[in-house]
Amino acid sequence: MNLNNPKYSKFALVREMLETSEVVRKFDPEVATPFAEMALTKKGLFLTGEGSSRIFPAKRAMYDNLKWGGMIPIFTDGSTQAMEYMLKDLAVFCASNSGQTKEVIRLLMKLQEEKHSALFGLTANEGTKLATLAHKTHVLNCGKEDAVAATKSVVEQGLFYDAMIRQMLGKCMCGFDELPDQIEEALTLEIDPDLVQMVKNADMIYFAGRNNGVVEELTLKTNEITRKKSDFLEGTYAVHGIEEVMDKNEVVIIVEPYASEEAKFMECLVKGVGMKVIALSSRQTSFPTVLIPDAGKMAPYVELAAGWNLLVDIGLALGIDLDKPVRARKIGNEYVL
Repeated sequence: MNLNNPKYSKFALVREMLETSEVVRKFDPEVATPFAEMALTKKGLFLTGEGSSRIFPAKRAMYDNLKWGGMIPIFTDGSTQAMEYMLKDLAVFCASNSGQTKEVIRLLMKLQEEKHSALFGLTANEGTKLATLAHKTHVLNCGKEDAVAATKSVVEQGLFYDAMIRQMLGKCMCGFDELPDQIEEALTLEIDPDLVQMVKNADMIYFAGRNNGVVEELTLKTNEITRKKSDFLEGTYAVHGIEEVMDKNEVVIIVEPYASEEAKFMECLVKGVGMKVIALSSRQTSFPTVLIPDAGKMAPYVELAAGWNLLVDIGLALGIDLDKPVRARKIGNEYVL
């Protein structure tokens, strides 16, 4: 993506994606400190929300926590399902950019009635219904998003949870200082036009990789940006049965593939199905590869940015108006009195 090129710059979605590196640069990890202190009074965390406000921020947090030994019990599910849970011993964080998401508001109202003592909000707007129900709310600094697809807000939500959990564990924000430049590089790198055409012509786009929120979030963004059908294949699920119904006119995009499993993907998908496999990776893989910066512990943020870059080029190649989906809305299910 390149803001000097009107092909890109005319879209709010692209402008907001490219603002992400500056959002990261201005992020102050200390904003999470009071939340970390209050969360430590509970036995663990429950991170909820709908769509992009939950998928990447919550699952990336769970992934890192487990890499550090799972010292804090962290759970996530959608807010409606969460109404069936006993959450009194967990600090509950409800994320909603609008602050008006029906499922989130409904859960907070239920927990308020139950006298829950640790309810927290994460939103991009001041004076919301969410803030009136949560005991403490953090308002993001990323600014308003005009595009339907959430982008820069997703990264800031992720950073907020990241900072809070690292403080709870006594960990440093290692790699944070380099992250803005790495995100900018991932967003502006030039994608091979042949790869773009390969995905553009696919009947179905699968995303495969770790269950850390990146692949699942890119699957959602595929629907919103390219208007193509997509599916999330966690881990190595792509070679555990689904290949039976895959087709040579479909594509799998693997994010940072496991080196030990590349041969199996090649055997089952490329040779067996005859389909195309592409990688987004910090190293050259066995497949056509979009090379991205190696961000170490901060890698999920860079992987997400690189995926956005690829999807924008695919959407533009398809002649999509990136800012005007036919059915999707900025607030998927708005709370109304």
